[in-house]
Amino acid sequence: MPHRVNALNIKANVSLLALNTLALPGRAEFFCRVSTNDELAEGLSYARAEQLPVTILGGGSNVVLAGDIAGLVVQIATCGIERRQQNDDSQRIHWTAAAGENWHQFVQHTLAEKSYGLENLSLIPGLVGAAPIQNIGAYGLELSDRFVSLVALEIATGNAVNFSKSDCKFGYRDSVFKQGAAGQFVVTSVTVALSERANVDIRYPALAAALAGESPEALNPQQVSAAVCRIRQQKLPDPAVQPNAGSFFKNPVLSNEQWQQLQAEYPQLPGYPQPDGTIKLPAAWLIDQAGWKGAEGQGCGVHREHALVLINSGACSGQQLLQLAGDIVVDIEQRFGILLVIEPQVFGSPV
Repeated sequence: MPHRVNALNIKANVSLLALNTLALPGRAEFFCRVSTNDELAEGLSYARAEQLPVTILGGGSNVVLAGDIAGLVVQIATCGIERRQQNDDSQRIHWTAAAGENWHQFVQHTLAEKSYGLENLSLIPGLVGAAPIQNIGAYGLELSDRFVSLVALEIATGNAVNFSKSDCKFGYRDSVFKQGAAGQFVVTSVTVALSERANVDIRYPALAAALAGESPEALNPQQVSAAVCRIRQQKLPDPAVQPNAGSFFKNPVLSNEQWQQLQAEYPQLPGYPQPDGTIKLPAAWLIDQAGWKGAEGQGCGVHREHALVLINSGACSGQQLLQLAGDIVVDIEQRFGILLVIEPQVFGSPV
């Protein structure tokens, strides 16, 4: 039976199949959708009173449901965007967006308002609140490059906590919210620093190729955003047509010594030098070379055009998808001595 907590409607035994882009089956023991921070606080208070574990669900685009989820699942649907001009001559503008805002729509909103700096992160699926957890990144830019601060509610107490950039301990597709503070906070808003100056960055090879013949000085951020959108639409399947969670594996990062040893054995292995001297390898190349591209299993498989994307090609379960991912991880480690790590968060337990 539904539970009424003030204005908050908490439902029992709710299907989550339509709330994750992999279209995986799974049910929430209890579920509520919050559209304000007050509703979020009420939901967390209810969970504490009933001693229920809390799982936060945003757009469901970076999630694998391994099965049903015990406790309270909270879907974030808050909205609101605020612009604050900085009181100096730097032409910096701080933008704060509620956690429930669609990330791509937020990027497009800032571009329309002539605030630049997020264009390389166009069309990344999901909500604003998930962006710092994953430290989303694409085409030579990470959220941490523009990040100022965030506000989050502590699940155990309901207290609001401010996090600076250093507090977040950002790494490659990583943050404190996936490490020491995992499962302890709910992001409510994120603030980024953008600029009125239109300085575009097209150094990333795929983006430079898409804009071949154009000099950075001749391009505007809207053109870069459009190019990023075209590339993503060409490379990644639409989850509404082919259920998927985007890139399923992180690109491994090796020391220069490890890279040289591996390239001696595989001369065609591509690698991208990082500012800290490490080398980032495309996981898609490793998976493709191992023969997994286009592989099909129990209702799931590897996309025929993009080896990083695992798809739900039938009525597969989260356990079946994770089994496929595990088989790929084992094979890549045996072949190349590299341990792949999955990007999505895994929620739930098998029935």
